[in-house]
Amino acid sequence: MSILHNLLFFIVAIAILVTFHEFGHYWVARKLGVRVLRFSIGFGKPLYTWRRQVDGQDIEYMIAAIPLGGYVKMLDEREGEVAKEERPYAFNTQPLLARTAIVAAGPVFNLVLAVMLYWFVFLSGVTVEKALLGAPEAGSVAEVSGFEDQDEILKLNDETVLSWGDFHLLLLSQGLDGGTLDVQVRNAEGNIVNRTIDLSETRLLEQESDVLAELGFRHWWPDFPAVIGGVVEGSPAEGAGLQEGDQLLRLDGEAVQRWDELVERVERSAGKPMNFVILRDQQEKSIVVIPGSREKQGESKGFIGAFQEFPPELKDKLFVDIEYGAFEAVPAAVVKTWDMSKLTLRVIWKMIVGEASLENISGPVTIAKYAGLSADIGLTQFIGFLAIISVSLGVLNLLPIPVLDGGHLLYFLIEAIKGSPVSEAFELRGQQVGIVMLGLLMFIAFYNDFQRFMQ
Repeated sequence: MSILHNLLFFIVAIAILVTFHEFGHYWVARKLGVRVLRFSIGFGKPLYTWRRQVDGQDIEYMIAAIPLGGYVKMLDEREGEVAKEERPYAFNTQPLLARTAIVAAGPVFNLVLAVMLYWFVFLSGVTVEKALLGAPEAGSVAEVSGFEDQDEILKLNDETVLSWGDFHLLLLSQGLDGGTLDVQVRNAEGNIVNRTIDLSETRLLEQESDVLAELGFRHWWPDFPAVIGGVVEGSPAEGAGLQEGDQLLRLDGEAVQRWDELVERVERSAGKPMNFVILRDQQEKSIVVIPGSREKQGESKGFIGAFQEFPPELKDKLFVDIEYGAFEAVPAAVVKTWDMSKLTLRVIWKMIVGEASLENISGPVTIAKYAGLSADIGLTQFIGFLAIISVSLGVLNLLPIPVLDGGHLLYFLIEAIKGSPVSEAFELRGQQVGIVMLGLLMFIAFYNDFQRFMQ
């Protein structure tokens, strides 16, 4: 079921992003007077088609079988004979600036969509985990840099850090080229302290890994007692009779004191009866629970549908609510999209020059997994996931690779310099090179997906 769930939300995500991308080409082409013949979401065999008259134009709309892209077919002399009276409406007869605008519109619309999606996320408000550090790994960069248990990250190179996710992205962005990073923290005693991370001997993304874990940073989380804070309706825990306030004493005859011990044991026992000995109303009670199974981080793990008792006094220590007003959210969304675009380009460059591992490239399987995981968490998280993928799609399509929009823009740049379009033979060779490059990229992406799946 989890595979179908991930596939569904992958198709939803790709459909939204591709539709917006192709609508950019479609809308600008029509506004500039180019005749649009077909608007297709997907490639291959048509699944559903319909026709509409738009501004006097008869346009075919199509949903096709392969949902990994789309296209807008325009009147063009290079793709077929065009009547003399129709030439003014053909794409290839348009001024250079008009053709450039039409081609650039797709990726630009993806970046605009990312701004809109981030605006929604910031406006909706999210509760996120603070950048609160646990004791660093022995001998790690974090320990050498002097970080201590329960340090809260406040700033990194003068940029405010609001959450664990902010810390992760800023550390990657600021530390990608090495050097030193200045970090302001609030320590366990409440004092503001400055620390320095030295990355001169460290190359981030040299292999596929969690950057924070690679540097020895761990998120702080308290040791909660094994007390049931509540049960999910219809869950194995509710069905077996576990209740809020039950304190777990023993599990299959072994003493259990901490919540993480309970989680670890349950995750290893999907479908296996487990004997819970609990303390309820000062009396011991034995309850048999059979954990269900669900996918977590790409693996099938057991769960019972119970959540931990969360002391209210810890909420302010661990979490922060981030919410913007409607107008405040606009510049925040623009800055976020810009920062993510820059980071995407820098990571791509690091891969090209061999300073970042190609293992960091993800294919459709990994994207589908995260589409499903983000949808499981909630609408806001799924919208945030869409924003990240929309940025990636926009940036990748602007790369000067033939067959991508950026490749066509490169041809237009050459045309602007030499004063005439590139030859059809040159363009054909470019298309062949582009297809080989994209094929190699897809092979690496699928290979990485396969390796992750096997692990």
